[in-house]
Amino acid sequence: MRSTSEILGRVLSGGLLAACVSFGFNQSVARANPRPLPFTYQSETLPKGAVEMEQFVDLVPVRVGDNNSGKATWYLASQYQTEFEVGLTDRLELSLYVTYVPQPSPGVTNSVPALTEGNGVKQRLRYRLADPDAWPVDVALYGEVTENDREIELEAKIILQRRVGRVRFITNLWAEREFYFTGDREWVLNPTAGVTAELTPRYHLGLEGWMRAEDRSAGTTPHGWVVKPHVFVGPAFMMNFGRMWWSNGVYLQVTNLDHPQQLDDPYGHLWVRTVVGLSF
Repeated sequence: MRSTSEILGRVLSGGLLAACVSFGFNQSVARANPRPLPFTYQSETLPKGAVEMEQFVDLVPVRVGDNNSGKATWYLASQYQTEFEVGLTDRLELSLYVTYVPQPSPGVTNSVPALTEGNGVKQRLRYRLADPDAWPVDVALYGEVTENDREIELEAKIILQRRVGRVRFITNLWAEREFYFTGDREWVLNPTAGVTAELTPRYHLGLEGWMRAEDRSAGTTPHGWVVKPHVFVGPAFMMNFGRMWWSNGVYLQVTNLDHPQQLDDPYGHLWVRTVVGLSF
């Protein structure tokens, strides 16, 4: 049985999606700054004074313990992230995040694996170095600070993008330094890359891949399967309704294929992310 907090989080996400659809469906397609690849940021930024809200939902089937039977069972781990973006200038964008991870029901062991987020807040800046298509490759810089219930995190990205007609090739060169309250210190590499095609101004189809690899300091948490590189690849699809857009990705892990899903593994064989954006 799911906990009240988990049910509430999913109800709120569903309500937000319904409200966004009703608000944005009939608006012009060019009003927002949609992201067609759910894990990969594009180089474009919001124009000065523009405001956008984005709601992220991640869903990952994992193996956990059942307190009633004492056996392993499947559990749909989830995490939620709400992002508020504002254009400070035509090239500089500020974003504030709130992250929330539902707790499992009493029937599930408390050792449900954490995915990539904790309960907390984030602040970040994205700066575009030049106007779109002014350089052979569009470049933007991204810096973020995270404070949550398990760590302080510093994150940096170099965003590279190349347009060829209606097709965009995008990559995020992404690294993190994490300072856990337990005393652990960790480097994380989390690069992403993808290609997306504008089928019509409203519909975009793409392919995206991302990796997460952790390197924890010697003498702290032991190294194991969890900190090995994990690579996910899958299709991405976005619908752009103008003020509102909706981006989805379904990813299969293509590394560690011979590793069976075990208790406390935070990276399952399947990862789903959906993002709804609404501009004001």
